[in-house]
This record gives sequence, structure tokens and C-alpha cells, in this order.
Amino acid sequence: MNAAVEALGFFLGFIGWVLFGVTLTNSYWKVSSVDGTLITATIVYENLWMNCGLDSTGVHNCHEFPSMLSLSGYIQACRALMIAAIVMGVLGSIAALIGLQCTKVGGDNYTVKGRIAGVGGVLYILGGLCAMVAISWYAFNITREFFDPLYPGIKYEIGPALYIGWCAGTMAIFGGLCLVCSCKLGSSDKYPSYSYGYHPPKSTALSAKASQPEKTNADGSFYGKNAYV
Repeated sequence: MNAAVEALGFFLGFIGWVLFGVTLTNSYWKVSSVDGTLITATIVYENLWMNCGLDSTGVHNCHEFPSMLSLSGYIQACRALMIAAIVMGVLGSIAALIGLQCTKVGGDNYTVKGRIAGVGGVLYILGGLCAMVAISWYAFNITREFFDPLYPGIKYEIGPALYIGWCAGTMAIFGGLCLVCSCKLGSSDKYPSYSYGYHPPKSTALSAKASQPEKTNADGSFYGKNAYV
């Protein structure tokens, strides 16, 4: 059962890590439809690195943010959290792969392998939390600006990349929990109890006395040591 839980945790954590990369490189973190306005572009979208526009002819025009220091503080924090999530996902995948019982990497000491798998699970959980914080923080700013009647800029909506990120964070956290739980289950069987069915032997003196043959008289009658006075 522990091996199956570990395999499930590794699968979820690895897929979550892959989706972290997909989320970070996706351009559609926030999308705004400006169809019907006087500007040339019909769709404007942004991510953590650039903003892009799609005009009526289907041409994409993207511009990277000119300076990191000129960006809003939450965008810089979201960048750092997403990069940290990817790094923790890499380390968690390596540790989980070494700690799996179905692999021969790291030797046959399943106690040590279980601990390594538990470390991988903790890294998956931390990576998932970093991604969830970054994506939720970014989404909060989108909704705050959207519902602010005094906001002068373009109002955006939540893009599909954030939904992918939420799914990735959830999978990474559940995968890490599976690895940690499998490690705990394995440690509970560290000292198994055995029953040998041992029975102590009978007294040696009694056994020797019982094994002595009885002596007989000349007429065939039995007598013992206590027959003489």
C-alpha cells in the first residue's frame, strides 16, 4: 500500500511541477477584451514578463516590461514565488524519485528511502503553497482593479493561466501529502513484533527420573528404591 501511495504522490507532484512551468510561461495571466473601442487592438493580455496586444488582423505585438524596479511590488513577488515553486518542484521530484520503494536508486534501505521521499513531499507542498500564494495574489489585484470604479487604466479579467496554476498548486500539495503520509505509514512498521511459540523444557531432574527403568525381582515383581527400609 505504501508503494502505491508513494507512486501516486510522485505522479501528482511531478505533473504539478510541469504545470508550474506551463503557467509561468503562459502569456494569458490577465486578459481584457476592448472590442468596440477606438484603439487598434481588440484583445490585450499580460503575464509576469510582458504585455501583448492582438489586433483585428490577428497580429500579436508583445513588449517586455522595460525595468523590473519600475514594476508593481506584487508582480516582483509573484515572479520570485513562481520561480521558487519551480525550483522546489525540481528538488522534490529528485528526492521523491530516489525515495520511491519501486526504484533501486539510493540502495535497499527502505527506512532511509522513506525519509528521502518524505523530504520530497515537503518540497512539493512548499512549492505548491508558493504557487498558490503567487497566483491568488495576482488574481486578487485583478479583481480589485476590475471592481474599482475609480481605476483609470484598462480593466482585466482572470486569464486561463491562473486556472492552470491553481490546478498545478493543488496537485503538488496533494502529491506532497501522499508522500509524507506514506513515509509515516512506513515508519509505523519499523519494529514489527514476532511470536515464536516458545515453550520451556520440563525439569531435567524429573525427566531423568522418569527415564530410569524400573527394576524387577527374580519372580518378575517390580520394586523401587524405597522398597528397602
